Amino acid sequence: MFKGKLGFRFDALGRLLRPKAPPLIGVDISSSAVKFVELEDAGRGKYRIERYVIEPLPKDSVVDGNILNLDQVSDSFRRGWKKLNSRVRNVALALPTASVITKKIVVPAGQREDELELQVETEANQYIPFALEEVNLDFQVLGPAPNSPDDVEILIAASRKEKVEDRVAAAEAAGLKAIVVDVESHATQAAFELIARSLADGGQDQTIAIVDVGTSVMNVNILRNGESVYLREQPFGGQQLTQEIQRHFGLTADEAEMAKRNGGLPENYEAEVLQPFMDNLALEVARVLQFFYTSTQYSSVDKLLLAGGCAAIPDLDETVSRRTQVLTVVANPFSDMEVSSKIRPRQLQIDAPSLMVACGLALRRFDPT
Repeated sequence: MFKGKLGFRFDALGRLLRPKAPPLIGVDISSSAVKFVELEDAGRGKYRIERYVIEPLPKDSVVDGNILNLDQVSDSFRRGWKKLNSRVRNVALALPTASVITKKIVVPAGQREDELELQVETEANQYIPFALEEVNLDFQVLGPAPNSPDDVEILIAASRKEKVEDRVAAAEAAGLKAIVVDVESHATQAAFELIARSLADGGQDQTIAIVDVGTSVMNVNILRNGESVYLREQPFGGQQLTQEIQRHFGLTADEAEMAKRNGGLPENYEAEVLQPFMDNLALEVARVLQFFYTSTQYSSVDKLLLAGGCAAIPDLDETVSRRTQVLTVVANPFSDMEVSSKIRPRQLQIDAPSLMVACGLALRRFDPT
């Protein structure tokens, strides 16, 4: 979270990338909904999903990760919070990956924090295309630098102030307190660590692609041994399906969205609309993987995890697997968790792939120190 002597001070908040989070709820503000997840410690290294809520957002209130209508987002935040019925008022939020500039640097080990801050500020001036007074800036010491025992590796993160302030304001309007502002890709990786436990050797030495298909953007994060080795945004998402339903059946945008979610479309929907959309989605995923292969040292992906609202489409995983020739499964970070009696397991199974970011943020509650 952005705080401290660097950048703009939010005295009520924690720091980007810093743990130190008291009990909190993970809240993902996406283009289509505000998503809340609250986790509890179930003992023996296990978690329990205590409650969650997906509260829809009015169309175009959030576009490309930018809050365009703060009042509408705040209203959805309040409604979602009321439905959640939780006593925890601290929340962890996330910024879209594209809104955050990150850079790894190597500096001599053994420096005091004030010395590190000065060095980070100097380095940031070289990499950030904005005046420092316009950004929230933070850093995290990652550990010893590879092949250089006398140095440490540091991750610098920066974002325009208004990106942070809008999200914090939406939470405050609901009477909540933002403790952490993370990055969506980092939250997704945290949720993936839960899924990795079920993979052979915990996913060690495997190349895993997480494909999150949102309303208008497909976010791809490819991981290797817990590190992100490739990030890409592709302009493709569930709104293409809504638009095709609207065009094919002569519906309004709202009617098409409602029909997509609740069913009731004519018999030719699956063959003439849904299957072509699934084929196009699979083609977009294959294109991203081809970009990955041609621009990195990697020539294969071992497993592909589908996340986002579109991941709940029946048989989409098989369609993507056939096109990409990569074993594809639907992401479910809650598969090894206990489930509260307040939650319907079948509905959670459907919603789970769209809750990756919110789950990763909720996990900040259990970070050490």
